[in-house]
Amino acid sequence: MNLLLDSHALLWALSAPEKLSATARAAIEDGNNPVFFSSASIWELAIKSAKGQLEIKGNLLLAAESANFIELPVRSNHAWAVRSLPTIHSDPFDRILAAQAEIERLTLVTRDQFLEKYSIRVLPA
Repeated sequence: MNLLLDSHALLWALSAPEKLSATARAAIEDGNNPVFFSSASIWELAIKSAKGQLEIKGNLLLAAESANFIELPVRSNHAWAVRSLPTIHSDPFDRILAAQAEIERLTLVTRDQFLEKYSIRVLPA
């Protein structure tokens, strides 16, 4: 199973894995499952951190690299696919993750119940 971590799932996987569901944690820790994180999630977390809405200790990118997570850049085909998504979710970061999961055929690891309404595979975080 190829996994794409939502922003909160990325943080939890790196710094608080006990917050993940047992199923999500096992899937992330299974060495046979490639684990991706979106550059959009890094952007979202950087904004929240800069605004003081979120405290991130250490270097998030180094931690993701050390965990052997794979960065998924936002490409133009991902951005263009957002236009065809139903307007279930208004958050642009979540919409791009849904588009990336759909195009790349990834399972999105998230606790966001709105994302479960898209035509993508979701693994509850």
